[in-house]
Amino acid sequence: MPESPVVLGIESSCDETGAGLVRDGVLLGQAVASSMDEHARYGGVVPEIAARAHVHAMAPVVREALGRAGLTLGDVGAVAVTTGPGLSGALQVGVAAAKSYAFSLGVPLYGVHHLAGHVAAAGLVGGPLPDPCVVLIVSGGHTSLLLVRDLARDPIVHLGDTLDDAAGECFDKSARILGLPYPGGPAIDRAARDGDPAAVRLPRPLTGAGDDPYAFSFSGLKTAAARWVEGHRAAGRELPVADAAASLQEAIADTLTRKAVRACVDHGVGTLVVVGGVAANSRVRALTEQRCAAAGITLRVPPLGLCTDNGAMVAAIGDLLVRAGAEPAPLDVSIDPSAPLEFAALTPRARAAA
Repeated sequence: MPESPVVLGIESSCDETGAGLVRDGVLLGQAVASSMDEHARYGGVVPEIAARAHVHAMAPVVREALGRAGLTLGDVGAVAVTTGPGLSGALQVGVAAAKSYAFSLGVPLYGVHHLAGHVAAAGLVGGPLPDPCVVLIVSGGHTSLLLVRDLARDPIVHLGDTLDDAAGECFDKSARILGLPYPGGPAIDRAARDGDPAAVRLPRPLTGAGDDPYAFSFSGLKTAAARWVEGHRAAGRELPVADAAASLQEAIADTLTRKAVRACVDHGVGTLVVVGGVAANSRVRALTEQRCAAAGITLRVPPLGLCTDNGAMVAAIGDLLVRAGAEPAPLDVSIDPSAPLEFAALTPRARAAA
């Protein structure tokens, strides 16, 4: 069998500029540049700042990834790029760069879905994902339970999605309420180390007998935390930030893992895959390991460096598509900032001018 081509993956959907190189399911090298420090002063990502940072970082990041892999641009046989979802300006920078690389090298271009990339990242360590598997995606903007078969060929089945705030969004907003810095997830994780997770009674949303077993909702949890903080401040009491952080983190981890393990059991699936930025949270990882072990379920979680946005995950999807014989993207492939997750390949077409 001829060797598969090296796939260059480019990710620019939010505030990380990522490039990765994958061949035959093996990560050869990657590099990431983040503009997070520039956004921290504003308490969240500013789209214009993110897009400008991608412009400056793109070429250096690609060069760094190639250097780490011991390759040159001439070794690249295909290019994959995130075409959605994400920030419009940020996505445009990545797609423009990917088109330029693909055209100049004379190699095919593949547009991919950002969230499918997170799923594929779990296959870069430990080998291909089993067919089927249940996937829990937890990030700043997305919380979903999926049934995944052949990621490159089959449609992705949604078992449940968030109805309002995603888990990562709840972390960020609650951190601001507690006076913790952005990004909120890592800040709450650090503060929770010194806290009591049972100190504050917080709800576990949509876990009642009549609730959708696979749907998520974290807006009410955020509000409950805010009301608890307001009560403390109104009474003039010192705010026990560590206890609040630990209790909030426990409520989120408990809700996520309870629903994910139930989905595996209900569907007779023996492997749970947890991906996305929130998969880096220490309590989410620990509680998922504990509950999967108790239920006899195999757990797959990417290393910390592959949980947050990166180019390796995009290259991993491109590699799967190439090996599956998928059609490359058309020359007028564009972006879809709000693309639903239906297939790993995402090739929206540019709209003609009116």
